[in-house]
Amino acid sequence: MASLKDPVWKYGVLEDVVTKGSSNISLNKIKEDDGPFPVFGAKGYVQNASFYQQESDYLAIIKDGAGIGRVSEHPSKSSVLATMQYLLPKEGFEIRFIKYFLESIDFEEYRTGSTIPHIYFKDYKSAKFPLLPALEQKRIIAKLDRVFVEIGKAKTNAEQNLNNARELFDSYLAKVFLLNTTKDNGWEVLKLKDLCEKITDGVHKKPVYLDSGVPFLKINNLTKGSGISFEKLSYISEEDHKEYCKRTNPEKGDILITKDGTIGVVRVIETDIAFSIFVSLALLKPIDKSMSVYLKFILESPLIQNQMKPKGVALKHIYLRDLREYSVPIAPEHERLRIVNTLSSLSKEVDQLEENYAAKVKAIDELKQSILQKAFNGELT
Repeated sequence: MASLKDPVWKYGVLEDVVTKGSSNISLNKIKEDDGPFPVFGAKGYVQNASFYQQESDYLAIIKDGAGIGRVSEHPSKSSVLATMQYLLPKEGFEIRFIKYFLESIDFEEYRTGSTIPHIYFKDYKSAKFPLLPALEQKRIIAKLDRVFVEIGKAKTNAEQNLNNARELFDSYLAKVFLLNTTKDNGWEVLKLKDLCEKITDGVHKKPVYLDSGVPFLKINNLTKGSGISFEKLSYISEEDHKEYCKRTNPEKGDILITKDGTIGVVRVIETDIAFSIFVSLALLKPIDKSMSVYLKFILESPLIQNQMKPKGVALKHIYLRDLREYSVPIAPEHERLRIVNTLSSLSKEVDQLEENYAAKVKAIDELKQSILQKAFNGELT
């Protein structure tokens, strides 16, 4: 095992081993372009272009927006969008050794900006970097490759178990509601508007936020976990809340649906906590609150989700006028109870698997970081 006292392990800084480069490429700039040279963005391949910015293989790091600090490796004669920055290996340094090193860095320490996060090379260029001979770099790369293949398998298996449970739940949803829309067995089909006292949305203007007060819910409060999250809240005054409630007045048993961006996430309000909602959320007030959970499952089913066709190009959107007209199959009461019990049980199983998966992924990520730290401290045997 190498140690910090081993003369092989000499340290410099990241700037000693990479040269930074900038991109000025935007999607608008290349949308009419075509050619043999790939262009990559934060989520991977974007399109081909008639030009390229890098002659040799290189690394790119997300410097703006979601995913800051995520590193990717790219082939010669290609480019990246301007939200990413080039990191070009200097002679004598293995590109994948540098990539593994960058993955060991917690870039949140270098994050700036609140609305749009950003990292600057000038802030992390002084990170301590081991200046190792090529053979030692390759030995560490090979070791990390082997370890991370096994870690990847564990992560894939956990993800597959979760996907299998989701598929079972979705197939049951499809079977129950899609097959019963045409059968003459006591079911009836009604418009969603006929089952609700009100279908509306939240506040259309940005309110004045406070450090404390009445919770003000937005999309992110519905998309984390399986319920309504009251963590990372915004707050408004009691006076504003009373004004906003003239339009919505969310209550226990009502239903919330995300209608902008991430559309079609459905939650039943199960709390007596008073809150207001933003325009990105739709509120449904069922006439019969005992049907709220049944309606939630219908709204989550392919029957309704397929009707929630995105409107708009830049931002996916559900219009209230469309939501009100959705056709909803209503089972006889005894059948509704059976469906709700079965789906609730399946839903709990999926929720538990999601919790287990999240815990396993967190443990895997922590293990990966621990291994990377050991690798770059000379402790990897």
